[in-house]
Amino acid sequence: MQVIETPLAGVLQIRPRVFKDDRGFFTESWNARTMAEAGLDIAFVQDNHSRSVRGVLRGLHYQLANPQGKLVRVARGMVYDVAVDLRRSSPSFGRWWGTTLSDESLDMLWIPPGFGHGFLTLSDTADFLYKVTTPYDPASDRSLAWNDPEIGIDWPLDGIGPPQLAAKDAAAPLLAAAETFA
Repeated sequence: MQVIETPLAGVLQIRPRVFKDDRGFFTESWNARTMAEAGLDIAFVQDNHSRSVRGVLRGLHYQLANPQGKLVRVARGMVYDVAVDLRRSSPSFGRWWGTTLSDESLDMLWIPPGFGHGFLTLSDTADFLYKVTTPYDPASDRSLAWNDPEIGIDWPLDGIGPPQLAAKDAAAPLLAAAETFA
């Protein structure tokens, strides 16, 4: 397993060992001992699975009172995955970083508490799996505008057109008006 630092402190790209042959492949998507040896001693409480069609943009989501750390990956298809630093005390507050995750690369991202997270589905269908460190808390659930010009995320929308959004994501506030972390 290879752990790759990103421009956002704490957000890590994780490249698992993949064993391929003419039958397919095998990889460990989670191994507590291996992750702890890499400095990621994380306890997960919930696994989630979402399926989206091309052009669906989910996010940017975060939980304010009970922030979640997320280990995210794509089991089928391809997405453009984004993290936004929402920690006001951080030198990278309001900055974003994104990368493509797919069933070809099998790369994962660790997104620690304090970040907004979202993804855009680039393939016809994508199965997105993620482990979280705290249970979902509807009262703490927040969204941030996916197209906030202050943040300036460069979503790869060419050939896709306007993204499909949930009502809560379409109505999400800009960073200037959003509740964020200390």
